[in-house]
Amino acid sequence: MKSYVGDVRQKDTLLKSITLDQLQVFEAAARHSSFTRAAEELFVTQPTVSMQVKHLTQAVGVPLFEYVGKRIYLTEAGREVLGTCKEIFKCLDRLETTIVDLKGMKQGRLRLAAVTTTKYFIPKLLKPFCKLYPGVSVSLEITNHNVLLSRLNENLDDLYILSCPPEREDMETKAFLDNPLVLVAPYDHPLAFKRNIPLKNLINEPFIMREQGSGTRKVVQQFFAQNQISVPINLELGSNEAIQQAVIDGLGLSVLSLHTLNSPETIKKLAILDVEGFPLYRQWHVLYPKKKQLSITASTFLEYLLVQSQQFSVDQKNPLRLIEELQAMASLTV
Repeated sequence: MKSYVGDVRQKDTLLKSITLDQLQVFEAAARHSSFTRAAEELFVTQPTVSMQVKHLTQAVGVPLFEYVGKRIYLTEAGREVLGTCKEIFKCLDRLETTIVDLKGMKQGRLRLAAVTTTKYFIPKLLKPFCKLYPGVSVSLEITNHNVLLSRLNENLDDLYILSCPPEREDMETKAFLDNPLVLVAPYDHPLAFKRNIPLKNLINEPFIMREQGSGTRKVVQQFFAQNQISVPINLELGSNEAIQQAVIDGLGLSVLSLHTLNSPETIKKLAILDVEGFPLYRQWHVLYPKKKQLSITASTFLEYLLVQSQQFSVDQKNPLRLIEELQAMASLTV
């Protein structure tokens, strides 16, 4: 017969032996299937991760990971512990949300995840918000499109900002800012000073694209496919800065978000081409699960974002004015 006293003692032992730090480290290691990546995320050393996992394993009394070659995999016990971790963290998140709501906006935490290109304008929109609510601690995760969707599926953040939101009925999506995609070339390119260039003139032009999975690349390829245009992709690069430099160096044309052209030095060396169908007018979106209960901090930022962004629109005669207005906003003292 199972001993009730023994169960109580086991639970008591776990409560005394397991710490939140151990669970946080374990969850990160399990999510990444890597001690190294867990250490990088948590800003600790790999030996620290190994030691915390070792202590947790000793407390539980059975192995939590198994090692196959250089990879780690969860054992059955490890999967159980991971499920418990997620439940505990969700409870703590709800508690934090409740406490913050009770305190109002004097204190709070805002967790945002956004795709790479947003780094050119999100800080400009965040600066006035942080001045309005100095007690709010903001965590901004800048990452690529695929990783952002993974974070969304794991519910790691309050709000998610991207240009190409997934078509999912369980998500609330709100557009808040124009995101025109412009075709750029070196300033001395033969097409630089021409007007109303036919789209077919691009057929023999080499192109530079972002990596597979990029939202911008997806939109551009769909546009060319719809217009039955095939362009040679000569180079793939993982950052907008690298693409800009490659275009300046004459390695090809590219399509970039207008928001990336925020450096006067870069703008002087590039030309925005007047090609049929361009700019491609898209919008930035803020996204969150419909069933998610937003904290007062997240709700306040969402409302702020939607209201503030209404003052910005693209002037087709002078599209770069949008960048100038965002920069001016960031320089204001609230």
